[in-house]
Amino acid sequence: MCAGFHGQTMPSPPAYPKEKGFPMAELRALINAQVAALIDGSFGCLDAAASAIDARLRTSVSKGTLSKRLQGQYGWPVDEIIALEDAAGRHPVTRLMARRMDPDGETASGSILMHAGCVSKETGEAVSAILAAQQSQAANDGARALAEIDEAIEALQRARSVVVETVAGRGENS
Repeated sequence: MCAGFHGQTMPSPPAYPKEKGFPMAELRALINAQVAALIDGSFGCLDAAASAIDARLRTSVSKGTLSKRLQGQYGWPVDEIIALEDAAGRHPVTRLMARRMDPDGETASGSILMHAGCVSKETGEAVSAILAAQQSQAANDGARALAEIDEAIEALQRARSVVVETVAGRGENS
């Protein structure tokens, strides 16, 4: 029983059936990975992505806000995702959202897509850290580059495992 208005008791809400498709936490991470890959691949930096959003929506969004969204601190407004996709001429998040209508048909591909987005993000961060370390004499920049490289390798290994499982499930030869 739940407490209602003015202390009255109400029946508990019904239990929800097991989630189908992507669990919400995975969906949010997948959207972040897709947007990160879209920004890295099409805009190159958060300033350019923010400018694309500003131009299309006639509003102002800062690179700091975009960074917080990519870190998962804020969610992504649909209009900003549409603005980024339209500016880039690619629509990965829209396709992901459309797959929610038929989750059983594309679940394995969604998992592979999630890993591809993570690989893109982690390797991009590794490249950035490597370049920063090359231009810096600080030891912590070198250590950060090594940590980013390790994260990229881990993301690649996880993606490889998923692809191997998917290929084995289809009965294909590797």
